[in-house]
Amino acid sequence: MKAVLKSPEEIALIRHAGRIVADCHREISRMIAPGITTLEINEFAEAFISAQGASPEQKGYRGFPYATCASVNDVVCHGFPCTTPLRSGDIVTIDLVVNKDGWLADSGWTYIVGEPSEELKRLFEVTKRALYRGIEQAVPGKRIGDISCAIQRTAEEEGLGVVKALVGHGIGRLLHEAPDVPNYGRPGAGLKLKRGMVITIEPVFTLGPEGSIRWGSDGWTIRSADGSPGAQFEHTIAVEDGGPQILTE
Repeated sequence: MKAVLKSPEEIALIRHAGRIVADCHREISRMIAPGITTLEINEFAEAFISAQGASPEQKGYRGFPYATCASVNDVVCHGFPCTTPLRSGDIVTIDLVVNKDGWLADSGWTYIVGEPSEELKRLFEVTKRALYRGIEQAVPGKRIGDISCAIQRTAEEEGLGVVKALVGHGIGRLLHEAPDVPNYGRPGAGLKLKRGMVITIEPVFTLGPEGSIRWGSDGWTIRSADGSPGAQFEHTIAVEDGGPQILTE
């Protein structure tokens, strides 16, 4: 499949959805504290998004029952919000997708609860660093592999595991469009980036060196195979001549 190139007007519409995503994450960041539940965060996010005249795209997507994915500790992706209170030292990723007037924006963000260990701080900081190193490569003429390699090298420098089964993707009117954006690869390989492409870049790392996973019985929840905690940072970005434009900042 070819990437669907967006016009400046269409990118502006995605940016509008992205602003709602960013505002919602900003409010969630203020809520993160020991004692709050991810179900409470989910209910807040759904109400916040609806109040902006938008809708949470994940709710109902292939049967997913919630407005957000809430992934705690060794859950690296697609966790279900629940009534278990967060505790100091937990790490939690909230992933949300906003549909505003038929255009989508997507951002997952990891939060540290209370006082984390030094290892969790390192996981948090390195995964976020990998996101922005990947974004730096998202310019016309580069290739998907340049993004992927920048992310992989960041993990390898720190001995972290890349969750290779999870990838970024194109986005626009559909949540998952071409191309896939893996978190590992070779520079100069893959699809050439063009102005007007809109993609998500979303490194997912674990403290375990392999980054291997196992599926939960619910068919959605993905955990690290060795039980080590994971982190994810994700932005929706547009490939532009003047440099990558973050639409969910």
